[in-house]
Amino acid sequence: MRAPVLAVGDGALGFWAALREVFPGTREQRDWFHKTANVLAALPKSAHPGAKAALAEIWDAEDKRRAQAAAKRFAAAYGIKFAKATAKITDDLEVLLTYYDYPAEHWVHLRTSNPIESTFATVRHRTRVTKGPGSRAAGLAMAFKLIESAQDRWRAVNAPHLVALVRAGARFEAGKLVGRYEQAAA
Repeated sequence: MRAPVLAVGDGALGFWAALREVFPGTREQRDWFHKTANVLAALPKSAHPGAKAALAEIWDAEDKRRAQAAAKRFAAAYGIKFAKATAKITDDLEVLLTYYDYPAEHWVHLRTSNPIESTFATVRHRTRVTKGPGSRAAGLAMAFKLIESAQDRWRAVNAPHLVALVRAGARFEAGKLVGRYEQAAA
């Protein structure tokens, strides 16, 4: 298997440690859905509506520069009273904004790992309801059929023709193709 260009995940340290060991050249993107939940957990309920809006300004910005400016505004608004919540964004900002280095059409797919997680949640839910599959073979068959069924509802990748360019090392700025890296394909 060739190394992935980008890995998207939450803050699970074991995942990132394993990724760096096996695929050291793979870039990292932190999951905005999980990060938002972590930030909100560190804030009082009364601050949630404003914080959600401020976080959306970061991850939904037009480009990385505007996202960084929105992150500074978030830190200014919440940093003094809620330093722990603010640090969850400022400490991970670079890996939260990695997706801006890829085609704009792909940003919606790269900000979160929830589409993948929701598929596995379906499998997990079904195996709990049935109190386990009975045997390993039955479990694999059930998981396969559930995932096969779920794929009918999966959203297709926007601009699939750009995936090959990303794999080939094309460089994107503000979501637009600007050139190719000077690296050899591994």
